Amino acid sequence: MKTKDFALQVKDLSEDGTFEGYGSVFGNVDVYGEKVMPGAFVESLARHKREGSSVLMLWNHDSYQPIGVWDDLAEDAKGLWGKGRLLLDIQKAREVHTLAKAKAIGGLSIGYRETDTDQDGTVRLLKKLDLYEISPVTFPANRRARIEAVKSERMEEFARRIRDGEPPPIKEFEDLLREAGVPKAMAVQIASVGYAKAIRSESEGDKANDQAERFLQMLKLG
Repeated sequence: MKTKDFALQVKDLSEDGTFEGYGSVFGNVDVYGEKVMPGAFVESLARHKREGSSVLMLWNHDSYQPIGVWDDLAEDAKGLWGKGRLLLDIQKAREVHTLAKAKAIGGLSIGYRETDTDQDGTVRLLKKLDLYEISPVTFPANRRARIEAVKSERMEEFARRIRDGEPPPIKEFEDLLREAGVPKAMAVQIASVGYAKAIRSESEGDKANDQAERFLQMLKLG
């Protein structure tokens, strides 16, 4: 079984554990270079209905931790929509409910088997998927995408301030490095030596800004 993660878009999570959300979104090329196509789940959902089987709701894909049921699943123009219900008599479900209410859980993830795929250049198209389960998860792949988007926005703002001749403080650059995964000691060294030298080099004019922006470019490539 393979898994694929999506940003959690939960609507009206109620006190009794009922919620709506999308377990998959069509047309989005994910971090793995794959795109789920409209119609991917139609046959699988029809088979579940015909056979009286259920798409499971697990916690983090753990088959030993069922936490709820999917009362309704269907494709719409956006993706795989579902109405689910956390079974609050189960301790883990109560914990997930609390985390979701506090927006401490970042996504849903589908467990599936590929039955029909295609290739469009560098993008792999997932045309038919046999759906087994949809899990609330702690760290979905789209969480990484959201974090990368936030990092990108911060770096663009950082670069703009450098270009405008208002370089951010050394500590701010160090924090940016740390968020990108650079070890603390190395981040301190890079920020306090290389970056500090670049922004203090007033006599070199634009060259200092260019050097500082190269740090940001290396961060993006990493």
